[in-house]
Amino acid sequence: MRSEEVEIRTGTDEVVHDLTRTCEEFLGDVDGDGLLHVWVPHATAGLAVLETGAGSDDDLLAALRDLLPRDGRWRHRHGTPGHGRDHVLPALVPPHATIPVLGGVLALGTWQSICLVDTNVDNPVRKVRLSFLSS
Repeated sequence: MRSEEVEIRTGTDEVVHDLTRTCEEFLGDVDGDGLLHVWVPHATAGLAVLETGAGSDDDLLAALRDLLPRDGRWRHRHGTPGHGRDHVLPALVPPHATIPVLGGVLALGTWQSICLVDTNVDNPVRKVRLSFLSS
């Protein structure tokens, strides 16, 4: 297994950050088949496979704001107001994704991208672990 941790600057706004190119670069010298496992070791971020650039990324953030409002209802209260919602996010947008790799290429659909979903405005830097398990 080959594994590497990368640092992603997400800033201080909610974001859907496309990791697909980072994943492709990680697989740059792979020519076989296997699985790419992507892991976010954070309690307030997740990973999603979805279309980006056509509004779906903004739609996801809007849906999360509807499901998890940034208000005072949360028992987890450190950080900015409503930060407790960020700790619920990984139950809905899991902190992991596994994607098949065929001939060194991610087996994504035409419009699919691998994305870091980060609603935590208190943490501008994230780590993402990429691991390739060859078959």
